[in-house]
Amino acid sequence: MKFALSTLSTAVMTVMLMGMSVATSANTNMDNVESQNDVPPVTVTQIVDADDERQTGAATAVQTDTTLSVGDNTAINGSASTMHSQGAEQQSRLATLIDPITHKAVDNSYPLEVSSFLSLEQAQNILLQVSPKLAANEAAIAASQYQTDALKTIDNPLVFARVSASAYHVEEDIDLSSLKNGIVNEINNSVDDVIPPIPPTTDLPNFGELVGERLPESYDFNRSGSTTGAGIGVVWPIYTAGRTTALTGASDARTQEAVADSLLDKNELYNTLIERYFKAQLAIIAAYLREDAYDTLQQTDHMAERLFEEGFISRVDRLEAQSALADAKSESVNANNDARLAMIALQRLLRTDYRIKPTTPLFVSSRPLPDVSYFQDLALANHPGLQKVAAKRAQAQQLHALSDTGYKPTVMLYGYGQVEKDPSWVAGISATWKLWGGLDKTASLASSNAQIRQADLSEIEVSDNLLLLVEKNWHDINNAQSRYQALQSNVDLAAEVLRLRQLGLQEGVNTTVDVVQAQTQSLKARTEQAQAANSYVQALAALMQSCGTPLAFNTYLNAADIRLPILYSE
Repeated sequence: MKFALSTLSTAVMTVMLMGMSVATSANTNMDNVESQNDVPPVTVTQIVDADDERQTGAATAVQTDTTLSVGDNTAINGSASTMHSQGAEQQSRLATLIDPITHKAVDNSYPLEVSSFLSLEQAQNILLQVSPKLAANEAAIAASQYQTDALKTIDNPLVFARVSASAYHVEEDIDLSSLKNGIVNEINNSVDDVIPPIPPTTDLPNFGELVGERLPESYDFNRSGSTTGAGIGVVWPIYTAGRTTALTGASDARTQEAVADSLLDKNELYNTLIERYFKAQLAIIAAYLREDAYDTLQQTDHMAERLFEEGFISRVDRLEAQSALADAKSESVNANNDARLAMIALQRLLRTDYRIKPTTPLFVSSRPLPDVSYFQDLALANHPGLQKVAAKRAQAQQLHALSDTGYKPTVMLYGYGQVEKDPSWVAGISATWKLWGGLDKTASLASSNAQIRQADLSEIEVSDNLLLLVEKNWHDINNAQSRYQALQSNVDLAAEVLRLRQLGLQEGVNTTVDVVQAQTQSLKARTEQAQAANSYVQALAALMQSCGTPLAFNTYLNAADIRLPILYSE
C-alpha cells in the first residue's frame, strides 16, 4: 500500500485535533475529509490508499472448518450471530483455498467477504474465523474429545468373528525298512513261542518272511486338500477396578487443559488485535499531525520568503525557515511510512491481501474505574490460567486413581463357538491379579500424590501473579487517564501560542524561529495527548486480558465519553 498525500486546510485539522478531549468531538464526522472540492479555500492532509481504485471493499480470506466455540463466556455483541449463521451456510461449500499471506493451500475452507473498513468489533469477529492458531487449537480440542469418546467404550463387550480357509499339499517318501524288519522279527519270535516243537521231518513255512514280502521297503506319501472354519467369540471385562473410569477421566481432563490453552491463545490474540488496531489509529493520527505541521511551515516559509524579499528579516531567518520546512517534510514522510507499516501489521493479523482501515477511534473515559478488587475477583473466577491448573490437578487425581487399581483384580467373561454342522464351543470366567513385576505400585501412587501437590501449589502461585498483574494494569489505566487530561491544557496553550506567533510574524514582531518553535510545541502536545489515549486503550486491553474477560473491553469502549477523531469511516 502506498500513501498518496493531498493537502487540505491547516486550520480545519488544527481545530479538529485541538478538540480531541471534548466529548462532542467524538462524533466528528470524517466522511467529508475526501471531498476536497467542498472546501476550496482550505485543505486538510489525508492518507489515501493508492490501491483503493482497484479494491472493491471485499476480498477472500481463509477459514478452516474447525472454528468452534472454545468456551469464552463473554459473547461477541453485534453481528456475531449473523456471522455464525453465514458461516453455517457456507459450510456446505467447503473447498480448498489459497491463504492470501503465505499463498499455501488450505483444505476445508470457505471464502469470507471482509470489508476494508472495519470497526474493532467487526475485526474481532473476523479474527475468530481467519486465525490459523485458533483453528489449530480447535482441532486439538476435537482430537482430545474424540480420544475421550473412544475410551468410554473400552469396557464394553468385545465380539469378534473368526473365519479361516486353508489349502494343503503334503508329499514325502517314507523309509519303512526298519519298521519292516522289526515286524518280521516280532512275528518269527511270536510263532516260536506259540507253536510247540514238532519233528524235524515236518517243514513249516517262515511266517515272518511271508509277511515281510507283502510290506514295502518305502512309502511315497502324497496328499492334497483344503479346510475351512468359522467361529464367533466374545470377551467382556465385567470388573476393571475403576481403570476405565480413571482413563476416561484423565483424557477428559486433558481436553479441559486443551480448552484452557485455547482460551489463553484467544485472549492473547484479542489483545494483539487491540494493540495493532489502535497503534494503526495512533500512527495515522501522527501522520496527519506531521502533515499538518508541514502545511503550517509551508505557509511560514512562504511568508518568510516575502519578508526577506522586502527586507524585514535577515538571510539567517530565511534559511532557518527553509531548514525547518525540510525537517518537517522528512518527518511527514517518516510518519506516513510508520502508518503504512502499522496498517500492514493489522492486515497480516486479519489475513487479507489489502489494507485494513480502522474506523473505531482511540478513546479515553473520564469516569473512574471500579475498585481494583472488582477486577481481581474477575481474574480469579475467569482467567484460563487457573482453569489450566485445575485441569492439571484433575489429571493427577485420575492418574492416582489409576495407580490405585493395581492392587485389584480384573474379571472377564469369555466365550467362543465354532460355526459348523456339529459345532464346539467354550465359555467361562477369569480373574487376574498382578502379584509382582511391572510398574512399582507404591512409587506410582507417590508420584501421582506429588503431582496433585504440585497443582495445588501452582494454583497459589498463579493466583498471586494474577492479582499483582491486575493491580499493575489497573494503575496503568489510571495513570494514562490522568496523563491525557493533564495534557489538554498543554494542547490549548500550544495552539494559542502558535496562533499568536504566526500573527506576530505577519506584524514583524516575531521571527520565523519563534513560529517554528511554537509549531514544534503544538505538534509535541497533540502527539503526546494522542499517545496518552493509546496508552489508556492498551492498558485497558491488558487489564481485561488479565481478568480473563477480553471482550469486556468493548463495554468500556462504548461507554467512553472522550473519543479522538475518526480518520476513516465507511
